[in-house]
Amino acid sequence: MLSRADSYTQLASQFQWQVPAAYNIGVDACDKWADGSGRLALIYEKSDGAQSRYTFDQIKAQSSRLANSLEGRGIKRGDRVAIYLPQAPETAVTHIAVYKMGAVAVPLFTLFGVDAIQYRLANSGAAALVTDAAGCRKLREIRASLPDLKVVYCIDDEIVDDAVPFHAALTQESEEYSPVATAADDPAVIIYTSGTTGKPKGALHAHRVLLGHLPGVEMSHEFFPENAALMWTPADWAWIGGLLDVLLPAWHHGVPVLARRFEKFDGVSALELMARHGVTHTFLPPTALKMMRGVAQPPGAPALALRSVASGGESLGAELIDWGRRVLGVTINEFYGQTECNMLVSSCSSLFDPVIGAIGRAAPGHRVAIVDDRGAEVADGQEGNIGVLRPDPVMFLGYWNNPQATAEKFAGDYLLTGDLGVRDEAGFIRFVGRNDDVITSAGYRIGPGPIEDCLIGHPAVRMAAVVGVPDAERTEIVMAYVVLNDGFQGDDALVKSLQAHVRTRLAAHEYPRAIRFVTSLPTTATGKIIRKELRDGRYA
Repeated sequence: MLSRADSYTQLASQFQWQVPAAYNIGVDACDKWADGSGRLALIYEKSDGAQSRYTFDQIKAQSSRLANSLEGRGIKRGDRVAIYLPQAPETAVTHIAVYKMGAVAVPLFTLFGVDAIQYRLANSGAAALVTDAAGCRKLREIRASLPDLKVVYCIDDEIVDDAVPFHAALTQESEEYSPVATAADDPAVIIYTSGTTGKPKGALHAHRVLLGHLPGVEMSHEFFPENAALMWTPADWAWIGGLLDVLLPAWHHGVPVLARRFEKFDGVSALELMARHGVTHTFLPPTALKMMRGVAQPPGAPALALRSVASGGESLGAELIDWGRRVLGVTINEFYGQTECNMLVSSCSSLFDPVIGAIGRAAPGHRVAIVDDRGAEVADGQEGNIGVLRPDPVMFLGYWNNPQATAEKFAGDYLLTGDLGVRDEAGFIRFVGRNDDVITSAGYRIGPGPIEDCLIGHPAVRMAAVVGVPDAERTEIVMAYVVLNDGFQGDDALVKSLQAHVRTRLAAHEYPRAIRFVTSLPTTATGKIIRKELRDGRYA
């Protein structure tokens, strides 16, 4: 969708959306490549190292069989089909089948417990569920509370209760299937937010959401699919980052994807995996990057083949950018977005050097502005809400069955992301923090990101999270929760060393007046730090 340009200004000015009235994700991401040529679509590596490969021809055939099977069991256009699986061939096949049917996919994260599954299945009114044996066993406790659930498929050889054997069922169906003629604005997928407070809300996206992602994906990956041979992410395909930043955009361009989801992520295994398979493009969330930081390639391991690394979800900083250049051999391109409206802002090292503290510039086609609470744009250099002007192809249709929450998401014609930022005259946007993450101390407004980045630059620090805690004199003081590297002792001397490190390298008013050493940090399922738990003092 993007054409190679010599400058960001040229890139943005020459861009035009090309969203057809009729559009189907399943056809675009799979069937159009299934021409009998055996084009590679997926490499699947299991935890034991066993590998299998799948072509677009095979994915098309299997997804058509599944679509016929689902329709034969009463699932129709508009019905919700939940997918409770890790990165796996069956996960991808189910997504393509659901889109081709005109049904609505509801991806669910495999680490969700029974209560989380029950809420999402009930709230979406899911009529079908595709899962594994472990998922079926969890379902036992809640099946009676899900009257809309008509059929459950199990992908494992062990079939639990009345689940339909996934693979056996598909062998009984025809590979011939005529995809539904969906409009670009027809519903395609509900992705539940990973909010840390209140009930999760289901962000309902249309088929056009894939096209809406392309400018940001292509910009953050140096004009993807240039030089692309294989794409991978540790992010689960249940989240918008794994599904719509990697799997579906890669397949839109006919680029194969590596499926390998670590039960517990570790940096060494990730580096070995990417080197072994020759991964050229990857999306690595900031938490993964921080866990990989400082890990050296094992002796004798093949060299990395990376051409592009993109990251988003939390702000990066100079330490991670420098580490990426040294260890990964590329400049990490930071991007910004959220479940409701993703891939809005991006860096692109071939067009401009990263501005430390900024998340990039608006991806072509998106009008991203800093606005006040009424939706009026503020002047460059002034802090405000990061907002996105509607209509926009990547923007959600609304929250599932929650018109009030949908209305509250907007101020005028701007969708408010809930994040605060500042834009400079060149269009670079600096992420200040979530509305509730910004610290007010002695009249200063302080974002946690730069302090966290400064702290991890200290040799003793593996990870850090910064919050504001109440203080009678200063309103709030900066408090840091710190996970140490091996060999360091969290004593008074180290506290003073860390405070001096921030005071001298960052700013005197931003140093943490309180530091607590912990063995881990609370995170959401997508790896974002849950600062509310830290502010509330519920984490030690």
